[in-house]
Amino acid sequence: MRNVEKAVIKNLAIGLPEKITYGNGEEMITAIRKQHVQEVLLSRDGFQGDGVADVKHHGGPDRAVCIYSQEHYAYWNDYFDMVLPSTAFGENLTVTNMLERDIFIGDIFQIGEAVVQVTQGRVPCNTIDRRLEMKPLLKAMVKSGYTGYLCRVLEEGIVRADSTIRLVAKSPEQVSVLYANTVNFHRPKDIDGIMKVIEVEGLASEWRQFLTKRLIKLTSGQ
Repeated sequence: MRNVEKAVIKNLAIGLPEKITYGNGEEMITAIRKQHVQEVLLSRDGFQGDGVADVKHHGGPDRAVCIYSQEHYAYWNDYFDMVLPSTAFGENLTVTNMLERDIFIGDIFQIGEAVVQVTQGRVPCNTIDRRLEMKPLLKAMVKSGYTGYLCRVLEEGIVRADSTIRLVAKSPEQVSVLYANTVNFHRPKDIDGIMKVIEVEGLASEWRQFLTKRLIKLTSGQ
């Protein structure tokens, strides 16, 4: 049951690419270690002072904002018997009452002065494992579908740590982030499921392209 009218920001965070060390002294450049802020401008390119290191797989207009559910932290803490740090998943907004099962791709929300639209599920990468030194986490996120999700910015504006979140418009197709994640990660040959996701008008262009290619391959018999 959707409960998004009670959505609340628990943390607002930004961060620029930096060098981090992991494993046996290996290094990488990443912006996953975001820091709490009280107020920041959200533009169509993302939050001011926020960035990504891997521009091929992260960032861009369809992936300007990353949202993750606070509820999942308790799940992962119990799953791994540890306490994860805040913004463990590199999200900009840690929120409550906005689970993947309850958020539809194409939903439009006002967050503070800004307006955003959900575009896709977040595709986890090994940076999460490296940052937390928890190699099983990436696979567990994919298996559970607890990936978080990304948004495009429809209207720019200031977002504060205590800003309200308001559902402006529900996606008419009502395809949840969790459903799209399931089709993408676990049902690659589900033609009906792929078509259902592709038909969502608000879907990120990159997801539409690769799912369309998958569909063409399946339907052409190749």
